[in-house]
Amino acid sequence: MIYTLIDQLILYSLKKKLIKQEDKIFHINSLIDLFGLQEYKQGKKIPKMKLNEILNALLDYAYENKLCKNDNISRSLFCVKIIGLLTPKPSELISQFKQYYQKSPKKASDFFYQFNQSCNYINVDQIKKNIKWQTQSSYGKLEITINLSKPEKDPKAIAQAKENENINYPQCLLCKENEYYSGNYHHPARQNLRIIPIKLANENWFFQYSPYIYYKEHCIILNQKHTPMKIYKKTFERLFDFLKIFPHYFIGSNADLPIVGGSILSHDHFQGGSHIFAINNAKIEKRYKIKNFENIDFAIVKWPLSVIRISGKDDKKLIELANFILKKWKNYSDKSVNILAKTQNTYHNTITPIARIKNSKFELDLVLRNNRTDKNHPFGIFHPHEHLHNIKKENIGLIEVMGLAILPPRLKEELKLLSDYILNDKNINHNEKIKKHAQWVQHFLPKYKNINNNNIEKILKREISQSFLEVLKNCGVFKRDQKGMRAFEKFINTLQNS
Repeated sequence: MIYTLIDQLILYSLKKKLIKQEDKIFHINSLIDLFGLQEYKQGKKIPKMKLNEILNALLDYAYENKLCKNDNISRSLFCVKIIGLLTPKPSELISQFKQYYQKSPKKASDFFYQFNQSCNYINVDQIKKNIKWQTQSSYGKLEITINLSKPEKDPKAIAQAKENENINYPQCLLCKENEYYSGNYHHPARQNLRIIPIKLANENWFFQYSPYIYYKEHCIILNQKHTPMKIYKKTFERLFDFLKIFPHYFIGSNADLPIVGGSILSHDHFQGGSHIFAINNAKIEKRYKIKNFENIDFAIVKWPLSVIRISGKDDKKLIELANFILKKWKNYSDKSVNILAKTQNTYHNTITPIARIKNSKFELDLVLRNNRTDKNHPFGIFHPHEHLHNIKKENIGLIEVMGLAILPPRLKEELKLLSDYILNDKNINHNEKIKKHAQWVQHFLPKYKNINNNNIEKILKREISQSFLEVLKNCGVFKRDQKGMRAFEKFINTLQNS
């Protein structure tokens, strides 16, 4: 059977153009070596298998022959080692990308995106497990995802990881040294990762796709240097340079401070893609004119968070205005709405920027953020408040700012348990796994007169969506009530009068 599986994998790789016909024997022999075989025999002819079926069968063979262990991480490491033998060298892939780019930027990104799926760096079957739905709100159509695509570590793997905890290569998951890295129990294997070099603001950066795509063509743009996240003038220069390379994509950055930033603040990077988020179509609430920038459209956006949108054809002027706003915001305080620029020597204000091309103009959203904490909100004043932590406790980064919730995998099991407990009128507080939801359920249950098997899932999804909307509102530095909007207007006035 092993030879049949090798044949199937070779045929798949030829069809997807991962390997060339001239290299067929070379790749067969590399697989023979990996599986400890002494010879190659033609396998039996069987119906064509899907890639994940082939790989799972090969992993079973590897375990049975003591080539790998049977925990999730061991299988994942060996799986990537298999497909890595059939993934083209970086130089070959870059050359192909450049050929497609000469035709058009979109043809190049389409080629590269398909390549990442073909070599299983983007595991489409795994990503299909994610639970997704949309919900209409007064701010547009919000999207909810319960993320199930990242494999969970089992106890044996966690114990094994201690042996690798002193390894500091690569320094993080976003370093260029990840390309073809074999991985360990602390760090995923990346033999099938390929990255494309690009120039942003005359610096060396790299373009790749996320292995856990949360939306269409979810890409990552990473600095060649392992340097911390920083939002400053050059950030805006890099954003617009990327749009000139890939005008069909958006690009944005997490904020550069803890609590309001993303999960990796140690390595400067952006995220982009072709997805249309709710924030893209958010309505303009009010327009303004800013002195010395009269030719730039300046507006407040109707969105749960506090968003300034500037747009125009002159990217240099937009960069100047964005930097002007950033500097003003970094030093801005308004005690009436809990905004303090700094406490002692710690600064709290920053921006989440999002750039795109729309109607032949550059468009830049500047989302105002503040990471201050206090006694009432030790996790963050402008962060999901404690009563929402049953749904979302993690940082609200770029993706969620734009209207797409990435919720933890634990919710899948918890929602099933909640359905059972609600339908059978059982005490939620008596179950350790779901008692965190008791107050939340108690709050929304009175709204529904009839809850049954046919509507319980819909009700829970609706209430999760409402909780996500409340999370976004918590993160807005200027609340959308009269007091908050007057305070927002006051900040705009400081820009106009400078």
